[in-house]
Parts: sequence; C-alpha cells; structure tokens
Amino acid sequence: MTLLDRDRQDTGAAPTRVVDVLVVGAGPAGIAAAITAHRAGHSVLVVDRATFPRDKICGDGLTTAALRELDALGLDPTTVPSWIDVDEALVRSPSGREVVFPFPDGAGLYGAVCRRRDLDLALVQHARSLGIEIIEGVAFTSLTETPDHNLVAVEGVGTVQSDWVIAADGMWSAVRKAVGAAQPGYRGEWHAFRQYFHSVSPQAASQLVVWFEPDLLPGYAWSFPLGDGSANVGFGILRGGSYSVPAMAAVWRDLLQRPHVRAFLGPDAEAEGPHRAWPIPARVDAITLTHHRTLFVGDAAAATDPMTGEGIGQALATGRWAAEAIALNPENPIRVCGEYEHVVHDELAVDHRFAEQLTSILRRPWGARGAVRVAGLTAWTRRNFARWLFEDYPRALILTPRRWKRRMFTGAGAYRGRRENTTD
Repeated sequence: MTLLDRDRQDTGAAPTRVVDVLVVGAGPAGIAAAITAHRAGHSVLVVDRATFPRDKICGDGLTTAALRELDALGLDPTTVPSWIDVDEALVRSPSGREVVFPFPDGAGLYGAVCRRRDLDLALVQHARSLGIEIIEGVAFTSLTETPDHNLVAVEGVGTVQSDWVIAADGMWSAVRKAVGAAQPGYRGEWHAFRQYFHSVSPQAASQLVVWFEPDLLPGYAWSFPLGDGSANVGFGILRGGSYSVPAMAAVWRDLLQRPHVRAFLGPDAEAEGPHRAWPIPARVDAITLTHHRTLFVGDAAAATDPMTGEGIGQALATGRWAAEAIALNPENPIRVCGEYEHVVHDELAVDHRFAEQLTSILRRPWGARGAVRVAGLTAWTRRNFARWLFEDYPRALILTPRRWKRRMFTGAGAYRGRRENTTD
C-alpha cells in the first residue's frame, strides 16, 4: 500500500489506483499502446468515456500499414463481423477514366474494410483477453503533474497514480487541454461525410472505389465494401478548399445523384441512417507530441495522412511507439519524450510534408488526371501505385535513403495465409 492509498482510506475516499501506464482512450491508438506496454511488463489501465460497441465516424478502410500493426497485435480478423479483404482498388479520374489497381497476389493482405464499431470492439476484447484492464463509461476529468508521476482524476474510478499517461482521446483531447497544450480554435485540416448503405449492387458489395470528382479536389469520394453486404459511402474535402463546411450537406445530396455513383451503388441501395460528418486532424509535424510524463497518440497527435485522411494505421503506430519509448527509459521523462518525438518525426513527419506537396498537385483536375494516367500505364505501375496508396511503405521512402532496406518495395502484406485458411 502506498502512502496515498493509506491517506485516502483514512479519509474515507476511494483508494488511489497505482499503475505504470494509464491510457486514456480505448480506440486503436490506445489499445495498441496498452498491448505494447503490457507486453513490456508494465501494469496498464485503460479508461474510456464511451461504452463498447460504439460507433466511430470513419471511412472504415484498413491500409497495409494498419493491417501489419493489427497482425502484430494479434488481432484475429474473424472476430470482426463486417471484415472484408480487398484485392484491388478502382480509381475514377476527374475525366471519368477508370483504372483498376490490383494488390500483389499470394503475398498476404494489403487492404481490408470493416466497420469501426466492430473493429474497436474486437480490439478491446482482444486486449482484455491478454489480461489488460479496461474500464468503460468513465470520463477523464483532470491531471496533476508531479516530478515522479501523474495524478489523474477519472469520474467513476477516483484518482489514478501513473508513471505515464498515454493520451489516445481524440482530436479534442481532454488530456491535452488539461496540461495546457491545446490549440484554441483548431478544427482539423479535412472534413468528411459518411453514410452506410445496404442492398447495394454486387459490385459495391465487393469492390473498393475512389472517385476523384473535379469539384472535390484535392478531396475525393469513396465507396468501401463491408463484409455484411453493405457499403461505407462518403467524401472528404480540404478545409478552406472548394466548399465551405456548411455547404457539405448539399454537396452530399448532389454527389449521391451523380449517374456514375448511382450506377455503382445500384437501384436498390438504401441509406441505413442519417449521414455523419467529422473533422480530420492532420498536423503531426507541427503539434505538441509530449508534455512531461504524457504522450499524445492517434488523433490526439493529429497523426492522419494529409493526402488521404487515413488515420487508423497512424493511430496504431503512434500508440505502439509511445509504449515502446516508455519501455526503453521508464524512469527518464526527458529521454522517453525525446525518443517518442524522434520516432514520430522520422516515421511520419517527413512523409506528412511530402504528402502535403502532392496534395497541392491534386488540387487541379489536370494534376489528378495526370496522376491516375501515369499510375495506370503498366501492370507494374498499377500494382505499385496500389501499394503506395495503401501505405505499404512510407510516402516519401524514395526520398529518405536512411530508411532504405532490402525488399522495401516488395515486402509481403499482413496476415499471410489468411486467404488460404478462409477458402479451405
């Protein structure tokens, strides 16, 4: 029993929980951090104000990078009901030209789609199966820093004393506000709409499509198939671009009436419910990543891809990196924070800036048309564009020789053998 425990028992208050790592947020970033810290031998507590399953507004796509992280965490795709493997991506140019970009065959999984409601629940259940304690329906309320630990007040739990806090609590992180590192007025770099449709066409139920609509550039629209026979349909725009955020509802109605979109979804497609909108934070190269004994991960670190808005792979990676940095130097806050910031900079920041430069090209229809045309020239370019788009390797890998290694462009995907296992 610690002195804090005894003092609180004497006053009749709830005893202080003592853990090595407190993770605030049980989404992919938080669960990746929790599992990694648990594997390193740390005591871990995860808290989340939501109860699972809960809906999370998202495009629901899983890139190769995300799949490799999930594979390494030990998540079994068969525990995710709406999971569907993706073999190729259909991309429509602003000119209307359509090109199919296939993933390598027989070398693992390079793309998948599943509802975030299902994925996040499966991750929570997987973490619990490993012995990690997760408390749902409790809200973070405050954080007090001392030289040796954090004292965190959690509604419904009491005070938690932790050596480290990993903040995985989203774009408007309450932990970030509590330590004085919030960015007032920040509303994200992108904004997106999403709506689920059932009774879609056989093509929409099985094929992933990206539409580069001239009026949405450098944004795009999508239809991602789900394993339950439905589809996630949506679009994203760059804030400050062609449309203002208030105009997005009208844009959404117009988009759904465009002939190629209607033809793809099929005549019987019906919306499951109202559309949902959300902002996307993408400034990992310019945001505060650490504060004393607190590390920010996932959307709390604004770690989404500035070109595609993808964030699940980045969330999983930043959660893992934060826990790995703690495991290397658990008693040294300066070294832990420095290590985490160094890894994020090396692995994400340079690719972030490169993607921003590419986005400037995609702002113009001629840029998007040219990109699709060049990418679709040969079987080799089509296959490798698909891998690059789905983050099989870092965006700016060719420009960063320090990251070069053997087979860097020909590595296997995730879950090798899955297709063989599921077809037996």
